[in-house]
Amino acid sequence: MAHVVSLGIHIVDILGRPVTQIPDGQNVDILEEIRITVAGTAAGTSIDLAKLGAQVSAMGAIGEDQLGNFIVNTMDSYGIDTAHLKRKAGVQTSATMLPIRPNGDRPALHVPGANGELTFDDIDLDVIRQADILHMGGTGLMPKFDGEPTVRILKYAKEHGVTTTFDLVAIPRPDLMDLIEPCLPYIDYFMPGLEEARMMCGLDDRQEVIDYFLDRGVGCTVFKMGAEGSSIATKAAGEIRLPALESPVVDSTGCGDAYCAGFIIGLSKGWALEQAGRLGTAAGGLVITGLGSDAGIVDLDGTIEFMNAASPLPMATD
Repeated sequence: MAHVVSLGIHIVDILGRPVTQIPDGQNVDILEEIRITVAGTAAGTSIDLAKLGAQVSAMGAIGEDQLGNFIVNTMDSYGIDTAHLKRKAGVQTSATMLPIRPNGDRPALHVPGANGELTFDDIDLDVIRQADILHMGGTGLMPKFDGEPTVRILKYAKEHGVTTTFDLVAIPRPDLMDLIEPCLPYIDYFMPGLEEARMMCGLDDRQEVIDYFLDRGVGCTVFKMGAEGSSIATKAAGEIRLPALESPVVDSTGCGDAYCAGFIIGLSKGWALEQAGRLGTAAGGLVITGLGSDAGIVDLDGTIEFMNAASPLPMATD
């Protein structure tokens, strides 16, 4: 069983569907479903990794509040090691309200909260050194950890033979690449959405975006592309294109986090990049079938079964 440290943002999501309008005044609209889940590019991935059979240690910052208790209790129920989550006084746990549209789109109302209080001193380097994989998720939303502290952690992991994967929430800001670029030489698998990668580097052509990040030291680009599938590329092997899988769309929240989890599990098993990407695709395809970032995935066997049975969606011609 692979040991994965998932470090970064921890969020409580409150989701409702289907939302077609916000009622005027104090009127009420009736929904079919409301859920509360553990989410975020670190925490959501942790849940999916645990479901798929990994040994997971969670690292991040949460508040000393009921939302923080919910994160800890939920993660504990999946067997995730929560001892390295830091509880911050005087600040709430990060949370998001998500009114899910009938087509699965998810506008967000977000409180950054405790994620903004994570610092380098909160991180247990010994746990990272003993892990097989470090998944970093959330750069751009952790102002006291972004930049030099993140680089130090990634560099430490690489120096100790730990495989590094990296995802983020790429909110437009003029200094985003100043935060990201120093990290790139220490990232084995760079895993944002393609649109996020385009926004970061200012390029549009997919091959140019791939080359931009590979030329700056990334070992492998893994770009998630929604209904267009995904792109996996290295300098040595070139690009692999994988289609998305046909599945009923309920809510796209957490699909990218699930892809990361499936891909990481594939890596941990020594699978080829294409097969790891197919497992990531299947994990994302399952999550989109339910409300919240923890929907759809039950276990590894069921995800592999879906991977082998589901029909691929057509990909646009480049």
